[in-house]
Amino acid sequence: MSLNRTLAAETAADSADGQSDLQPGRRVLHMEAEALNALAASLDGRFVAAVEQLSRTTGRVIVSGMGKSGHIGRKIAATMASTGTPAFFVHPGEASHGDLGMITEADAVLCLSNSGETSELADIIHYARRFDIPMIAIVGRPGSTLEEAADITLVLPKAAEACPMGLAPTTSTTMTLALGDALAVALLERKGFNADQYRVFHPGGRLGSKLIKVGEIMHRDDAVPLVDDQVTMADALLAMTASTFGCAGVVDNNGKLAGIVTDGDLRRHMGDDLTAKPVLDVMTADPITITSQALADEALALMRANKITSLFVVDAGKPVGFLNVHDLMRAGVA
Repeated sequence: MSLNRTLAAETAADSADGQSDLQPGRRVLHMEAEALNALAASLDGRFVAAVEQLSRTTGRVIVSGMGKSGHIGRKIAATMASTGTPAFFVHPGEASHGDLGMITEADAVLCLSNSGETSELADIIHYARRFDIPMIAIVGRPGSTLEEAADITLVLPKAAEACPMGLAPTTSTTMTLALGDALAVALLERKGFNADQYRVFHPGGRLGSKLIKVGEIMHRDDAVPLVDDQVTMADALLAMTASTFGCAGVVDNNGKLAGIVTDGDLRRHMGDDLTAKPVLDVMTADPITITSQALADEALALMRANKITSLFVVDAGKPVGFLNVHDLMRAGVA
């Protein structure tokens, strides 16, 4: 069904329900979605050249734009910086009053202007040309002054603004923002940027806590309650009491985790001769474990799925740490 027919059908339904405000909202989203599809189809060798240029940049990506393009530029710079491409935004007005000193010959400049004729960008353009700094432009009009000045230009496909007057930047800013995201993600994938690196730039908040690894918050060394598999339960009880974790790991003569002794095991084997029993007779063999490189969120999911509150951390079969739900809570994961 065409966009006009879809909108007409939706308009009739909205009017019948007294919800006419939905019509312009849907119109905007339909128009911007179509523009994004056109933008995706328009990508060609110039996009590849832009990614190549930015990936070779040894300094920073300097993003600049005026007005709404400036707001979009700030977001593009922030996205690049958080995904492994050092970048920051320079306001074209401030650039003309000293902030050009922030731009070095090792950098690349990314200029945004829907018209391609934004006069406030003139000084940044002249500066980039004077010092042979690579310049990429995102414009909405081919043949513009900015396109002619840039080394590489990405031209947005022709699309009407979603504003009924055709004046307020809407569709054009959506395409510019999406194209910035496309550049950032293409650079991310080219560099092999991974979750560990991402977390370095996002240590705070829920996002940071979701990427914490078990090895960063686990108890280790002497804090891990372990006993040899040849001891009796008397020694296991002493280890359990000393650790306050309510359990102890049992290791074989190769240092590998053979089992665990928990409060539940004690209750199941309660009797006068409990302390004299070999730990092998009481322990739970092949316990649920996790590796130190697993994400803390994975540990939490494992605990919830198995209705347990703690895990031994095992690498190559050997216990290297201990983790309980309280550790996850302190780290902001649980």
